Amino acid sequence: MIGRDDFPLARVPEAARYPWWSVAVQRFGELSALSQLLLGATLGFHMTFWGAFWAITLGVVLLEVVAVLTGIAGQREGLSTYVLAQWTGLGRHGSSLFGLCTAVSLVGWFGVQNAIFAKGLAALAGTQVPLWVYCVLTGAAVTLIVIYGFSSMAWTSYITVPLFLALSAWAIRSALARHQLADLISMPPPGEPMSIAAGATLVAGGFIVGAVLTPDMTRYNRSAADVVKQTLVGVTLGEYTIGLTGVLLAHAVQSADVVHIVTTEVGVAGAAILVTATLKINDWNLYSASLALVNTVHQTTSRHVPRSAMTLAVGAAGTALSIAGILEHLIGFLTLLGIAFPPIAGIMIAEYYVVRRHRAVLERTRSAGSLPSQVEPLSLRPLLAWAGGVAAGYLIDAGIPAINALLGGLLAHVALNRGKAAS
Repeated sequence: MIGRDDFPLARVPEAARYPWWSVAVQRFGELSALSQLLLGATLGFHMTFWGAFWAITLGVVLLEVVAVLTGIAGQREGLSTYVLAQWTGLGRHGSSLFGLCTAVSLVGWFGVQNAIFAKGLAALAGTQVPLWVYCVLTGAAVTLIVIYGFSSMAWTSYITVPLFLALSAWAIRSALARHQLADLISMPPPGEPMSIAAGATLVAGGFIVGAVLTPDMTRYNRSAADVVKQTLVGVTLGEYTIGLTGVLLAHAVQSADVVHIVTTEVGVAGAAILVTATLKINDWNLYSASLALVNTVHQTTSRHVPRSAMTLAVGAAGTALSIAGILEHLIGFLTLLGIAFPPIAGIMIAEYYVVRRHRAVLERTRSAGSLPSQVEPLSLRPLLAWAGGVAAGYLIDAGIPAINALLGGLLAHVALNRGKAAS
């Protein structure tokens, strides 16, 4: 078999786990990418600096709560998100549906990232080669890295993350050389104004799938404290450092076009480094999508498809989306994710920490490194809880839609499972 399977349907043994800093570099790497700079530039194009700051702050609080709570569950159990979901409120069929929906969203993210990656390379090359050729080349490069699993992805992050940090400092210094910082902070947004609530939902939507899927990464952690440390370092620094850099650069250049911004502010060499950093987010999009589909196929057909083979299929689909132009629909895509995925996190958090119907059996089987023999049968309760969360996100005008959706899913799950027996 080509590549590594990386325990897609089993617990990660203690001997296969990594130091917290190794996982933290990958967590920060998910946020040190063109997409995060694009999100910051989008906020900066439509918001004042302080409006964007508070939108990022609200989004970060939600993302950190979700990432820490789901991440600790993943670390304790050593399970990927989709396997864990079977005993955290979704059951066999619910986790399969969740895996399928997650894979679709991650394929979409892969397409967005790959389009940015390809567009950046095309701008650097300055040739008449069609954009789709670059999409195929960049998609194939990321797919090859992911086929070889967590270890090859870790080495990619060790290279790209320091380069991206150096680039961010360089970019903002270049912008400030021609603009006063006070002017960039105080200037009005160059585009149509956006509310803080809408901006916070974009921030949450920009990483909510990654936050919900935190167990895919933290199953390689050695302790709950490691999960907290890497979340604070990765999410906080990533969102503020990269996001606010994007805000200031959008104000400086009066544009939300990331490729235009980087080529204007840091030139060809800086843009080359920036483009390579896209590898560090898109590999996790592809990795989690492959895990999701391996679980979905196993639950629905009882067949095990190698993760490497699934990676090839998902990489091809994401590359096709980048060629089709998914990047043009980014804001609508983020808004949808910012409301559709938080209820799933709410259900999983409510089940694992509040309802706790399956905690005892998970703990009994954990020491043996096995899985519970029984999975929850088909039930409408997870679907109803998810629908309640989505309705809260869409229909409640007060507050932040993403937070409303999370709380709606959490409270609905608790209410629907009151008095249910623990296993």
